[in-house]
Amino acid sequence: MATAIERAAMRRAVELAASALGATSPNPVVGCVILDAHGGFAGEGKHERAGREHAEVNALRAAGERARGGTALVTLEPCAHIGSTGACAQALIDAGLRRVVYAVADPNPVAAGGADRLAAAGLSVEAGVGASAAERANEAWLTAIRFGRPHLTWKYGASLDGRVAAADGTSRWVTSAASRADAHRLRAQADAVLVGSGTLLADDPHLAVRHVPLLRPQPPLRVVVDTEARIRPGARVLDEAAPTLLAVAADAAVDPAVSAKAEIVRLPRATRGLDLDALLAALREREVVSVLLEGGPALAGALLAAGRIDRVVGYLAPALIGSTGRPVLDGWAAASIDGAVRLRIDEICQLGPDLKVVARPMQVGANGAATNGSTTGPTDGSTAGADDKGGR
Repeated sequence: MATAIERAAMRRAVELAASALGATSPNPVVGCVILDAHGGFAGEGKHERAGREHAEVNALRAAGERARGGTALVTLEPCAHIGSTGACAQALIDAGLRRVVYAVADPNPVAAGGADRLAAAGLSVEAGVGASAAERANEAWLTAIRFGRPHLTWKYGASLDGRVAAADGTSRWVTSAASRADAHRLRAQADAVLVGSGTLLADDPHLAVRHVPLLRPQPPLRVVVDTEARIRPGARVLDEAAPTLLAVAADAAVDPAVSAKAEIVRLPRATRGLDLDALLAALREREVVSVLLEGGPALAGALLAAGRIDRVVGYLAPALIGSTGRPVLDGWAAASIDGAVRLRIDEICQLGPDLKVVARPMQVGANGAATNGSTTGPTDGSTAGADDKGGR
């Protein structure tokens, strides 16, 4: 049974892991704290970037000889395989540790088995300590490994009555500069930023990270869902600030000037637009772990109907636009109150004049889809139409 000191050390390990969000993909974020044989702090470390040493190795290096006879607190089961770095389980054994406590079992069959190796070497092993917090810090990577698709966060800015744009289509700026700066932090943490063609054509967004530092060598991939390849060669997402992936129908005609500036992926058509599960699969093939959906209402509605939204981040401005404004969601509606998608609110804070609300679906099925009610609307996915515009 973990002691109070060990639980406190695990909380610190989770903090370390979370501090690396946006830097380690396609690897998980992992934190590790080493206690000496008397329960005193000996060292700590985190996985800082894919291809570099894992958290356990960094923590052991910091602890030095004080690790011998001590305890390691790790947010993820130590790996048992040798990839670009050595097996962390063996490193812990070689360091002479007496005990290892980890929060979450490694679901990756390539790396799993570290706990068994530790136990076979005679170490005391305990699992599940701090699991909830460790799962939250690593939710994107865990979703990708468990369900074979990227973790998807839907971000939007809206008025207090749920409108992302006025009747004339204007949406800049619904929310404050403080909210927009925070949204750039979300971009910096994501592997890919996703919009539909309506948002692209109406707003010509850049989708690059500004105002906050990038923690990785490569900026997030800009992804445009554009069934009919309506993007213009001069679109801002086609500049050199970040790579761009354009998802189009298999039979769409792409302007050569566009294909020279972006990677083109051709996907099957659905009843409306493109097959969004095929899009997510194509992103996963490119080692995308986390996706930030930024626009617009129709694309968000299609992904919600398909049960593919894992987290919602809403920035709510103290403004009222009225019934003729564009709603947050389009193309999806609950048939009755029983079919409403229920969310669990995990965070509420004030950013300047706005409220930031972070929420997640209350239930997730075995395939990673929300399962808390029936819905109406396209379940096979839809691209953003000409009117698919999201507020920012």
